[in-house]
Amino acid sequence: MSAKPEVGLVREASRQIVAGGSAGLVEICLMHPLDVVKTRFQIQRCATDPNSYKSLVDSFQMIFQMEGLFGFYKGILPPILAETPKRAVKFFTFEQYKKLLGYVSLSPALTFAIAGLGSGLTEAVVVNPFEVVKVGLQANRNTFAEQPSTMGYARQIIKKEGWGLQGLNKGLTATLGRHGVFNMVYFGFYYNVKNMIPVNKDPTLEFLRKFGIGLLSGTIASVINIPFDVAKSRIQGPQPVPGEIKYRTCFKTMATVYQEEGILALYKGLLPKIMRLGPGGAVMLLVYEYTYSWLQEN
Repeated sequence: MSAKPEVGLVREASRQIVAGGSAGLVEICLMHPLDVVKTRFQIQRCATDPNSYKSLVDSFQMIFQMEGLFGFYKGILPPILAETPKRAVKFFTFEQYKKLLGYVSLSPALTFAIAGLGSGLTEAVVVNPFEVVKVGLQANRNTFAEQPSTMGYARQIIKKEGWGLQGLNKGLTATLGRHGVFNMVYFGFYYNVKNMIPVNKDPTLEFLRKFGIGLLSGTIASVINIPFDVAKSRIQGPQPVPGEIKYRTCFKTMATVYQEEGILALYKGLLPKIMRLGPGGAVMLLVYEYTYSWLQEN
C-alpha cells in the first residue's frame, strides 16, 4: 500500500521539475539580450566613462555595432545550463514549501509569500556559481569570437580565486537577497491576485488574465529586488581597479554605491530588467502551468 503514494509523489515531483525546467528554458532563450544590457548598465560606474551607455537604445546600438548580433547572447550558456535545474528548483521547492506550510496555521497570502522566499533562497544556492561566470562573460566587451569560452572562464576563476566566497561563489549573499525577495513577491502576488480575480470561461481571456497577473508579478518583484541585483553585479563583475577588491559584501556594496553615486544608482538597469522579467515572469508562470496541466493529462 505504501508503494502507491511513493510512486504518486515521484510522479508529481517529476511533473513539477519538467514543467519548471521547460518554463526556464523558454524564458531565457527569449529574454537573454535584455539581461546582457541590464548587466552592462549595472556595472558602469559613472556617466563620464567613455564606454558608458547614454540610454537603452544607445546600449543596443553600441553592442550591435561593436560586438555584433551575438554580443546580445554573451554569457547565455551558463544560464541555459543552469536554467533547467534553476527553474525546476524554483517551482518544485515552491510547491514543496507550500505543502509543508499547509501544516501551519497561516493565511494563504502569507503561505504563498513564505514559500516563495524559501524557493528563492534554495534557487540562489544552486545558481550562484553560474551567475558568477555569466556576469563575467557579459561584462567582456570584446567581440563574441574573442571572448573566452564558458568553461575556460570558469576554470580561470577557479584557478585564480578558488571555489569559495571570493571565487566561484562570490556574491552569494547578494544572490540570496535577489532571489529570495524576487520569489517572495513574485509568487505571493501572482497566486493571491489570481485567486481574487474570477476564472474566465473563454480560453483566450483566461490566458490574458493569467498573463496580465504574471506580468505585474514580475514587474513589481523586479522593482523591489533590484538593489540586490546591482550589488550582485558589482561584486561578481570586474572591479574598478584591477587586483583591488572594492565590492565584497551585499549591504556594504549597496552603501558604497549609494554614497558614491546616489540612490538612483541602486536602480541601474531597471528598465531592461522590467522589460525582461515583466513579460518573462508571465511567460515562465504560463509555460509552467500549461506544461504541468499537459503532463497531468498525458
